[in-house]
Amino acid sequence: MPTASLQRSAQPVQRRRTSRFADRATLRRSLRLLTSFRFEQSDPGRFYGGIATDSAELIGDFYADVTDRDLTGTVVLDVGGGPGYFADEFTAAGARYVSVEPDPSEMHAAGLRVAGSVRGSGMALPFRDNAFDVCFSSNVAEHVPYPWVMAEEMVRVTKPGGLIVFSYTVWHGPFGGHETGLWHYLGGEYAARRYRRKHGHEPKNRFGRSLFAVSAADGLRWAATTSAEVRTVFPRYHPRWAWWIVRVPVLRELLVSNLVVVATK
Repeated sequence: MPTASLQRSAQPVQRRRTSRFADRATLRRSLRLLTSFRFEQSDPGRFYGGIATDSAELIGDFYADVTDRDLTGTVVLDVGGGPGYFADEFTAAGARYVSVEPDPSEMHAAGLRVAGSVRGSGMALPFRDNAFDVCFSSNVAEHVPYPWVMAEEMVRVTKPGGLIVFSYTVWHGPFGGHETGLWHYLGGEYAARRYRRKHGHEPKNRFGRSLFAVSAADGLRWAATTSAEVRTVFPRYHPRWAWWIVRVPVLRELLVSNLVVVATK
C-alpha cells in the first residue's frame, strides 16, 4: 500500500484515541462539576450522582476509543465504590457493575443495595488476573496509604485490551484537604486538629489515617513506569483547552485538583 494511503488509514484511529471525551470536556461541564462540590457533605447523593454520571460518560468514551464499542456486555470494577452511587449509571449503560470497598460502614452509608458489592482492599483486590473489561477508581487513591500498589492491582485484574481509569484528588489542589481545606495548605495534621476544635469531632477524612498527600507528580511517575499502555493524563475538572496544565511542574500541583490516568492493558 502506498505511504500516503497508510497515513490516511491511520488518521481516524489516532483521532478516536481522545476525541470522544475531549469533545465532552467543555467549560460548561467543568463548572457543573465544580459547583457540585458544595453538596459533598450536605447532600452526598446529589454530589455523587453527578460524579457517577460523568464517570460513566468518561469511561464509555475512552472504552469506545479503545474498542469502537459501547459498554454493553462489559464487566466493570469500581475500586473503592463506597455505597454504590455509580451502580445505576453503569447498569443503564449496559455494563455489569462490580464494586469493591474495604469499609462496611461505607458500603451501607447511603442505604443502597448493590448486588455486585464485594468487601476487600484495593491494595489486594480479591479477584483473579484478567477478570474485568474496565477497572476504574474515582477519588480513592488519596484515601489509601499505598495508592500505586492499588493502581498495579487494577492493572492485574484488567483483561488484556481492557481499560484502566485512575482518578484521584491532588493534595496541593484546592480540594486536597477535603472537608478540612483550605487549611491543609498549612499541613494536614494542623488542618485536622483545627477541624476538630471547630466542629467538636474528627473530620471524616482524617489526615494520616484515611487521607494522604498524593501529588500530581506521583501519578505521572506511575504513568511512566507501569506496564500498562498509558493513553492520556489530564485534569478531570478542566475543559480540554486547559489540559496543558498537567505538563507544568508546580502549577499542576496547585491547579489540577483531580488527575486522571487512562491506560490500556
